[in-house]
Amino acid sequence: MAIATVNPATGETLKTFDALNAGEIEDHLIRAEQAFKQYRDTSFAHRAELLLKAADLLDADQDTIARTMTTEMGKTLVAARAEAAKCAKTMRWYATHAEELLADEQPDPADVKDSGAARAVVRYRPLGTILAVMPWNFPLWQVVRFAAPALMAGNTGLLKHASNVPQTALYLEELFRRAGFPEGCFQTLLIGSGAVEDILRDPRIAAATLTGSEVAGRSVASIAGDEVKKTVLELGGSDPFLVMPSADLDKAARTAVTARVQNNGQSCIAAKRFIVHNDVYDAFAERFTAGMAALTLGDPMDEDTDVGPLSSEQGRSDLEELVDDAVHRGARALCGGRRPPERHTGWFYEPTVLDGITPEMRIHQEEAFGPVATLYRVADLDEAVTVANDTPFGLSSNAWTRDAGEQARLARDLQAGGVFFNGMTASHPGLPFGGAKRSGYGRELSGHGIREFCNMTTVWYGPED
Repeated sequence: MAIATVNPATGETLKTFDALNAGEIEDHLIRAEQAFKQYRDTSFAHRAELLLKAADLLDADQDTIARTMTTEMGKTLVAARAEAAKCAKTMRWYATHAEELLADEQPDPADVKDSGAARAVVRYRPLGTILAVMPWNFPLWQVVRFAAPALMAGNTGLLKHASNVPQTALYLEELFRRAGFPEGCFQTLLIGSGAVEDILRDPRIAAATLTGSEVAGRSVASIAGDEVKKTVLELGGSDPFLVMPSADLDKAARTAVTARVQNNGQSCIAAKRFIVHNDVYDAFAERFTAGMAALTLGDPMDEDTDVGPLSSEQGRSDLEELVDDAVHRGARALCGGRRPPERHTGWFYEPTVLDGITPEMRIHQEEAFGPVATLYRVADLDEAVTVANDTPFGLSSNAWTRDAGEQARLARDLQAGGVFFNGMTASHPGLPFGGAKRSGYGRELSGHGIREFCNMTTVWYGPED
């Protein structure tokens, strides 16, 4: 893929960029290594001052960077502004909490006495330069939720962003530079995916984090494993949205629409499979389908638009193939199921609801990355759990029930990194975020996320100390 800004609402190529050559990549690695040697010994107070400055600058830039994101990948301008605001909030959260989260831990001397220690301390030290391979769908948020904790822990970062969001990627480097972070602390690498392996194998790279496809995750994990380097992976998701008879159906249906089409349906944690108890299936399906059909599809720069285009022509083609396969095998499109006929430019696809899904359909096992929802009718809670877990993914899940017993069962048995009751899955800086099964491993955000890229060091003091 060329490194270029291509407006998905029009298909127009607006700006192209040259990839870094080998010498330029080497310069970035040198700067990152030199920066780490100095930055790792700075105080939490100093790092927090810099990160808070970055948050203030991001707030001031909110409308400008939002328009850049909308132009590059098609999310609505309203959603882009919200993404920028969330990033600033997360920067402030880590600036405030990092020192406490990484404070020395002191085991009870009595617990370590039989090791011969007078006392012991567990300390969290930064690892070094972290390579981040990031996707286009949340081009600011995916990076900040790595960068904020990594920088507060004393690491430096190299960003290989998706090739279709180069201007957002360059903005991030400039943002941290303007905030006062030392030269080389956070750098953007404008490179193709083919250059990642050599960089990841370089001994100056301590670890890697990737958000993206399962294919990309396998590749990075394989290379890092060969080099014995730690990775954190957040991959795809096909999150279930369970609706049981005790649910508030009106609220569940409204939330279901938002949960499915957030970010034009291009979110790993978007609800995708709607698993509904037979007793309320028809009522929920009617409300949900009406809500999806009523959405305004259009120019993402228009404040009244609910759903913009998909990020690329290939992305739309992939989604069409899943829908066409399902319909060919017997699924019914309750709404949508096609390109909007009135739009002759841009990569738009109508909000779609499919029912009659069966296991042999590709969409039953593959992630639908766009505004397409699948409906499943189940007889009871046991079947709901079975269908929910019948996927290779396990990122998050939603469950609508006011029955305490059902909530306990679902919290125990749903195979996912999160279970959200009577609300929509969302990421928050204070809560760990990540998945199970082929949705990846490791955690971002919260104290768990900041510790992922720290060396947990045991410091042992003998009897004479």
